[in-house]
Amino acid sequence: MSGDPDIEIPEPVRDAYKLWRPTPLYRARRLERELDTPAHIYYKYEGGSPPGSHKPNTAVAQAYENAAAGIRKLTTDTGAGQWGSALAFACRLFGLECEVWMVGSTYDQKPYRRSMMETWGATVHRSPSDVTQAGRAQREHRTGSLGIAISEAVEVAAQARTPITRWARC
Repeated sequence: MSGDPDIEIPEPVRDAYKLWRPTPLYRARRLERELDTPAHIYYKYEGGSPPGSHKPNTAVAQAYENAAAGIRKLTTDTGAGQWGSALAFACRLFGLECEVWMVGSTYDQKPYRRSMMETWGATVHRSPSDVTQAGRAQREHRTGSLGIAISEAVEVAAQARTPITRWARC
């Protein structure tokens, strides 16, 4: 954290951003017609990043700062798999291990997200799992929930004394 309004983005982070940034800007002509407005409406398309969302914008910076601090592994949870994919990608860029606790129903329904994380070297667990006390306590919730996945990630990170990362809506 810093009170400084201008913080230089480190060169390795800028290099990573160059893989998909700048993101394209599109004009929403159909929306303009539907609204019957003379205004020009534009939107940015953030799906062109390697993991397919805007979340690597945060994940890359988090992975870089942790790697620069000497951290070797990051642990997180993921609901639909976007944050887990973004963090797995970012960890790969900076040589970090990545462990992801993925909501059970998503783990089952979106194997491509799981395989994307694994391709980038992440270990992905179906949550609830038998690996943690939090997971074992929630066995009856086979579909899982983000709350259970978070609990498992926090438990493992606390035991290993490794950082846990979260995507924050700002």
